[in-house]
Amino acid sequence: QAAEELEEACARREEQLREMGRRERLLQADAGRAREQLESFKTQVLQACSPAAAGVAGKGVTEQQVMEKVRQISDENQQSHEREKSLQEELSSRISKEKEVSENVEVLKKSLQELQ
Repeated sequence: QAAEELEEACARREEQLREMGRRERLLQADAGRAREQLESFKTQVLQACSPAAAGVAGKGVTEQQVMEKVRQISDENQQSHEREKSLQEELSSRISKEKEVSENVEVLKKSLQELQ
């Protein structure tokens, strides 16, 4: 009976080991696909940002290249926002001045009409 229990325990262990091996193979395959997808994504990001920055066909894109390009785009975006804000302020200022001039013209017209 002890021998049977031992055999059953060994059989369960063997089955567990086979299952663990199967899971490990699946995980390795998933990791390989994830690496391929990451490399593809990095290349796509660089190509979208700047086709010339993607490098020669078949040459891998480094994480550093992607980070530099993302940083560059972020800096350009920040500069654009600052420029937009500056232009908005300038536009508001000009509108205010135009309104003031328009009001002054109306006052002048009234004054001229009263003088006539």
